Amino acid sequence: MKREILLNLKNSPLEYISGEHLSTVLGVSRTAIWKVINELKKEGYVIESSSKKGYRLSSTSDVLNSFEISQELKTKTLGRNIVYLDSVDSTNNYAKKAALEGCEEGTLVVADNQTCGRGRLGREWNSPDKKGVWMSLVLRPEISFDEVQIITLAASVAVVQALYEVAQIEAGIKWPNDIIINGKKVCGILVEMNMEIDRINFLVLGIGLNVNQEKEDFSQELLDRAISLKMYMDQNANNQKILKRNEIIATILLKFEEIYDKVKCRAFEDIITEWKRYSVTLGKEVNITHKSKQYRGVAQDITKDGKLIVKCVNGSVIEVFSGEVSVRGLLGYS
Repeated sequence: MKREILLNLKNSPLEYISGEHLSTVLGVSRTAIWKVINELKKEGYVIESSSKKGYRLSSTSDVLNSFEISQELKTKTLGRNIVYLDSVDSTNNYAKKAALEGCEEGTLVVADNQTCGRGRLGREWNSPDKKGVWMSLVLRPEISFDEVQIITLAASVAVVQALYEVAQIEAGIKWPNDIIINGKKVCGILVEMNMEIDRINFLVLGIGLNVNQEKEDFSQELLDRAISLKMYMDQNANNQKILKRNEIIATILLKFEEIYDKVKCRAFEDIITEWKRYSVTLGKEVNITHKSKQYRGVAQDITKDGKLIVKCVNGSVIEVFSGEVSVRGLLGYS
């Protein structure tokens, strides 16, 4: 009955719906309607109540759950099986367990809160309750280990495109997996895999996107390097878009599905071209830390499988597959 009441409220967003009408349509008592309305309010839905008019769902409601995401989805496969969790240590950990148990490709794990979220190189990812998009996607692509980086690049492009479609925010990509706004990180992407000697069993694509954090939600150290969509939009008064996490998730999935189809067709060059379009790394001075060694040079290009090509100050040219890359002008590197 909860879904039916929600759908009735959503179908008349500007109008009040009387408790009597809902009770008649659903064949239950007005008391039962009142109880469900209160349950929905406890879940976070902003519902206006009037003894004379009835109930109206506020457009500012930003409740994250499987039902709300499914209402926004336009994908063919990705996200059609959704696991929503109030809180979890890590959506990637949960997704890996689900994948080992045989869940279908495209299974989405999403949580309101992560207690042990993490990024690349084992770093902690700050994941405050109901403030961001913390999600993981199970994928089973037929690619080799050397080609896994293409998934990270594809996901980066999808996030950038989704942010522009949802909120007209122009973001960039710092190689390989950071989404940047105004020189600060708004989103990180982490791909983990399960493989045998000659094949990949599955990948888990984790995306952590800062959405509604305020300055107070970040430590001073993070404030120098991190930003949320809300913080950015507050700085740009001409953009008053109300951010809905369900809409953002659904749009990211749609954009990624379009690019993932290119992965399946092995159209890697198309993905590389799109990635270059949004890159804030190429042509910039970079510092690289890899296996305890440091290199400095200029990022020139990326290979067809996603390695970063750097011309070092000593004249040598190296291809970087992993490691820490600092780009001048971004994330506090000046």
